[in-house]
Amino acid sequence: MKKSYRVLLHGLVLACSALINQAYAAEPPYGYNAELAKQLGADDYGMKSYIFVTLLTGEADARITDQAERTRLFAGHFANMGKLADEGHLVLAGPFVDAKPKRGLFILNTESMEEARQWVMADPAVQAGIFTFELSKYYGSAALMQVKAIHQTIQKNAVE
Repeated sequence: MKKSYRVLLHGLVLACSALINQAYAAEPPYGYNAELAKQLGADDYGMKSYIFVTLLTGEADARITDQAERTRLFAGHFANMGKLADEGHLVLAGPFVDAKPKRGLFILNTESMEEARQWVMADPAVQAGIFTFELSKYYGSAALMQVKAIHQTIQKNAVE
């Protein structure tokens, strides 16, 4: 009886080993698009490097109370995000809800901390001190590069 269990166990190990080897030697998953992967800058895992920006409440946020000035600065903030998105630099952006001092995030299409810093520093709300920021290297799906195109097909109202 023990011998037959050993033979059965040995057979299962060999079968599992063969399946694992077959899985690693298999073609890329169904639907793999080499051209799209190249266009998006994906590595073999479908990933790429970005810079993740955390926008934080700046010291001037509490001091700038004039509503017209805040409206002007935030209009510039949104215009800067639009410019970066149109240039292919801003991949994803959005506010945090009830997370002060964290206010929002950007994911920037660059591996360069200096380049990311320059792009963020061009934001009027950052220049005015309403926001400050932290930069982190981020490795995520290259599919994020398509967020803007997809978002434009589902956005009913413009952000102003």
